[in-house]
Amino acid sequence: MENIEKAKPVKIKLDFKDSKYATGRRKTSIAKVWLKKGTGKIYVNGKDYNNYFSSENHKMQIVRPFEIINQTTNYDVKCNVKGGGHTGQAGALVHGISKALVMFDTELKSTLRKEKLTTRDSRAVERKKPGRKKARRSFQFSKR
Repeated sequence: MENIEKAKPVKIKLDFKDSKYATGRRKTSIAKVWLKKGTGKIYVNGKDYNNYFSSENHKMQIVRPFEIINQTTNYDVKCNVKGGGHTGQAGALVHGISKALVMFDTELKSTLRKEKLTTRDSRAVERKKPGRKKARRSFQFSKR
């Protein structure tokens, strides 16, 4: 029998000294974001964001704050995301990146605020109520 070793995912050790830190939130997801001047690389949980997010919509959403300020290749991002699904995680990442960009340059605040990227999106799933089928959907009423 051959001894086959499984390839372990390589944890990328990134130097993020002199970086700005911000926390982004969306639904039940929390993103811890470190932003520094660099070449435009974005890492999410140790992976490149193109490998972490499969949906093209999420990839476009993450790069959007940099496209708005016309600096897509000026910053490197390291991020740890937990909780929720991919949509919530992408939203949390965008929120965190926008807050960190404002820390770098306060003049960007008005530009990012017009696009509503610095505001936390507080919408979340409504809880299910007792005696109902879902949060608002009730069972069919029968008079007789």
